[in-house]
Amino acid sequence: MNRPSALVIGAGPAGLTAAYELARRGVLVEVCEASTVIGGLARTESYKGYYFDIGGHRFLTKVHEIDDLWDDLLSADLLKVSRLSRIYYDGRFFNYPLDLSNTLRNLGIRESTLIMLSYLRSRVRPLPDEETFEQWMTNRFGDRLYRMFFKTYTEKLWGIPCSQIQADWAAQRIRGLSVASVITNALFRTNHVKTLANGFLYPRLGPGMMWERLRERIEGLGGLVRTDAEVVRLRRAGDRVTAAEVRIGGQTLEISADHFISSMPLTELVRRLDPLPPDAVVEAADALSYRAFIIVGLILGRDDLFPDNWVYVHSADVLVGRIQNFGNWSSELVPDPQTASLGLEYFCDVGDSIWSRSDQALVELAGKELQQLGLGRSEDVIDGVVFRQPQAYPIYDGSYREQVATIREFLGSLSNLQTIGRNGMHRYNNMDHSMLTGLLASRNVLGERHDLWRVNTEQSYYEEIAAE
Repeated sequence: MNRPSALVIGAGPAGLTAAYELARRGVLVEVCEASTVIGGLARTESYKGYYFDIGGHRFLTKVHEIDDLWDDLLSADLLKVSRLSRIYYDGRFFNYPLDLSNTLRNLGIRESTLIMLSYLRSRVRPLPDEETFEQWMTNRFGDRLYRMFFKTYTEKLWGIPCSQIQADWAAQRIRGLSVASVITNALFRTNHVKTLANGFLYPRLGPGMMWERLRERIEGLGGLVRTDAEVVRLRRAGDRVTAAEVRIGGQTLEISADHFISSMPLTELVRRLDPLPPDAVVEAADALSYRAFIIVGLILGRDDLFPDNWVYVHSADVLVGRIQNFGNWSSELVPDPQTASLGLEYFCDVGDSIWSRSDQALVELAGKELQQLGLGRSEDVIDGVVFRQPQAYPIYDGSYREQVATIREFLGSLSNLQTIGRNGMHRYNNMDHSMLTGLLASRNVLGERHDLWRVNTEQSYYEEIAAE
């Protein structure tokens, strides 16, 4: 009896995890990645010996199987990192997680009192509806604190008003966090909520180490991980996908398999099915949208910049949204200890004014804004590099739920195709949850029955009001 075979589309966290689980269970598996670098949205890029984490990925999870996998793959290469992050707002830096004395000192008694009154008002008279991010946050933090600390950053991230962002995103990312929990943590250091976690694990050379180890394991078990291999068509007959047409360099290869697992964006997946799905499904896929981002890597000729792992920039005066200080994640990301490397993140749309700027213009902008924020001097910038990431964040707008439901219904009719990961499900999963969808999808191939759409819905998980 021949072993079953599987084709995994995408070598990000979800795809590589799926492929590894299949390979170690005896399935013939092949991975096709359109990029030349594996890791997807969680990859590590390198430039002149400096390593840049595309997004800043903390290794922190309550999923025991994923935690065990990380330990198995990296073990001694995982560093224990103390978290230090701050929010830049109105020319001042606020500790995050919130520190009561720091917050009171920055805001003053009057402003702090007004925030608490606003919060109490929201508890006594909550908004009757919680359809939007704005309504959800106002009911939990009060209007004043919401507008001060959350509105500007969130609108910078998504590029649309908070009144147009669905509450699903907040409910999925930050369940359990409230003014009460923040104050309790600030006063008593209880820290029961994952959003307030003060430490995490991190690979000494960035998350790319994880994906290289997975590739080594997969290929050591007889699997194959192809890069620069774009799946341009998925042929189907009846209720099954039969083969994938893959473009590798200038050549086209057809790969047949018993099972297909895809982490490519739903918009692309639907369009690459042959024959195309019904018009309603295609229209639903076309209606989904994504936010892109650019990371501008700056190398500075000094190392005494700021102590944070990262800083959230809640200011409309600059375009940058978040700044990573990579040497404070791992000193091995920076080859010269007399220098520093930073990642300034700009949230944008493909083709807009930020995305279309030249690399040199972006490096100059980043240096200027770094100085404007008081985090470094533009004259200390000795080099820079730009990395662009399209389709980084699936947007939760007013129609996305209906569009995803339409696509899910159709894809559910294909018995040997599963979608996984952030873009494969148009779902704002973190790295660990994306990996879990890959793990469970592979077990479905082996006869188990897991609902991948229930991943990241449990009440025990909490995350940042931020991009990761």
